[in-house]
Amino acid sequence: MSAEEGVGRERRLAVNEDWAATIAGLVLLVLVLARVVPGWLVP
Repeated sequence: MSAEEGVGRERRLAVNEDWAATIAGLVLLVLVLARVVPGWLVP
């Protein structure tokens, strides 16, 4: 494995983590707006 392949994998993993955090935040927002989860529970 070359150094470039390692960097590509790390970059791909970081993008996936960013998208996961974005989706999790949007799900929390929707749950709070739908009053399924009380607003004080989510920081």
